[in-house]
Amino acid sequence: MMHSSNGARLTSTIVTTAVSREIHQRRPSEGLILHSDGDSQYASEELQTPAIDHALSLSMGRTESCYDNAVTESFFHTLKTEHVYWHKYQTRDEGRASIFDYIEIFYNRKRRHSTIGYCSPVEYEQQLKLP
Repeated sequence: MMHSSNGARLTSTIVTTAVSREIHQRRPSEGLILHSDGDSQYASEELQTPAIDHALSLSMGRTESCYDNAVTESFFHTLKTEHVYWHKYQTRDEGRASIFDYIEIFYNRKRRHSTIGYCSPVEYEQQLKLP
């Protein structure tokens, strides 16, 4: 499932805060893969600690190789082509709110994904939690 966090600049603190919030709220099982685009914020010691503490695997591709991290690349392609390119934002706050709504309301809850059996990410996650 995708989540958003934002600031004027993407810092390791913003990334770590978002990941820590998700760990606390969702309680992922060991081995969950955290996909990222490989920027330095995702390689920081600040993020390594909660990832190690909760047995998460960090997935970072090599620089300039979109095939190393196809999940993340695919998400951002979808976000841009289905949403961002269709809107003109007057302010940064308007853009943030619009992208948040797309991710949290549409992408995670309603959009069907072929790689997970044409379920939404929320539906797929619920299926994984069944006894």
